[in-house]
Amino acid sequence: MQQASLVGVLKVILIILLIYYGLKVLTRIFGPLLLRYVTKKAGEKFQQQFNQYQHAQQSADGEVTIDKKPKTKSSNKDVGEYIDYEEID
Repeated sequence: MQQASLVGVLKVILIILLIYYGLKVLTRIFGPLLLRYVTKKAGEKFQQQFNQYQHAQQSADGEVTIDKKPKTKSSNKDVGEYIDYEEID
């Protein structure tokens, strides 16, 4: 049976604390850079989609398109008969 020595336990705790604070510092340094990179990429993607839409609109100049919803007839026959009632005290 092995017993943990006090020095070994302190080393493990110290290593865990160093890793925790190291990651915390790295996150503070590289977090804004990563966020800036992600927002830049998203902006480029939106700009590309907007340009594709504008190009499609310019190439379709002079054409008229009308989009309509198809007319659907709704029937109340399936609902049943309405019965009026009064409350009795």
